[in-house]
Amino acid sequence: MVTDAKPHATPDSLQSVLRAVPVDQREEWDTFVAGHRYGHFLQSWDWGELKATAGWSPLRLALYVDGKIVAAAQVLRKTAPHVPLALGHLAYVPRGPVLDWLQPGLCEQFFTQLDRYLRRRGAIALRWEPDVDQESPEGELLARFAAARRAGLVPTVQPQRTIVLDLEANEERLLAQMKEKWRYNVRLGLRKGVQIRVASSPADVEAWYALLQTTGERDQFGIHSLTYYQQAWKVFAPDDRLRLLLAEYDGQLLAGIVVVVLAGQAIYLYGASSNAQRQLMPNYVLQWEAIRWAKQRGARLYDFWGIPATDAEDEAMAGVYRFKRGWGGRVVHYAGGYEHTYRPLLMRVARRFF
Repeated sequence: MVTDAKPHATPDSLQSVLRAVPVDQREEWDTFVAGHRYGHFLQSWDWGELKATAGWSPLRLALYVDGKIVAAAQVLRKTAPHVPLALGHLAYVPRGPVLDWLQPGLCEQFFTQLDRYLRRRGAIALRWEPDVDQESPEGELLARFAAARRAGLVPTVQPQRTIVLDLEANEERLLAQMKEKWRYNVRLGLRKGVQIRVASSPADVEAWYALLQTTGERDQFGIHSLTYYQQAWKVFAPDDRLRLLLAEYDGQLLAGIVVVVLAGQAIYLYGASSNAQRQLMPNYVLQWEAIRWAKQRGARLYDFWGIPATDAEDEAMAGVYRFKRGWGGRVVHYAGGYEHTYRPLLMRVARRFF
């Protein structure tokens, strides 16, 4: 998602070098990602550590010019069962690379070295899902660049469309631009006594996870293990990059959402709700409190993180779309997912695993 931060520039005439970033330079990595126009939470160092608990092997690669990082990609690697990384793996860059797409020379330098680096270390294909609006000038340049490199479009892992709310306005204006029913529901939940608090213990995460299981069964979507969410909370919550907000009424847990903040944007990652007391509108109160917290943390955008591919009422998640659209944001259609295949024959076999 594009923010107002200035892009990082590099003259084409300067020599660049791509190398892996060691763990003792993770602060430099995160500073670059957080400050870049195309920085994203999924490119943060600790997100890679979290995905390592789910079977991925993270690799952080940065392009340096004159000793400074000018572009970067957190590459998540996965192999078929019982296959070492060096013998063949898929390389995947979620919501990245962190790269200024308005600089064709920089893009060419980065991907030329990235392809060479990954191919030599056993990658059979590279998939990347850039954090670029399809309708933006960057989106057009990206499409041309991918076509020139013969990178084909592939189905995305991350949401293809989302709704983004601009947080520059004050709270009164944010309320005013919601649909009337949304304002009413927020105020109704508060008036009826719905209380919002921040999760403060592993027991809170476990209680929320029970609601997530209920929600997954009700709305028919898959979820991670309890350990995965506990680890995310343990890693990101202490320095307030993540909040698990819980909605309660008379001591009963009704709903909870996970929201993260980095690089000027907040992301509503996960949500869960009980089948009880839905008339109290806890989900509306939760979202409003999350928006307020994101604004207080300096976020300029609030990403509702995924809506259906179309606006059709018969879409499986049409209800989710209506809920997210009512907050007054705009629809963003991402540029898509791309795949550059290094070993076509091997990838043909590997597609059954990836």
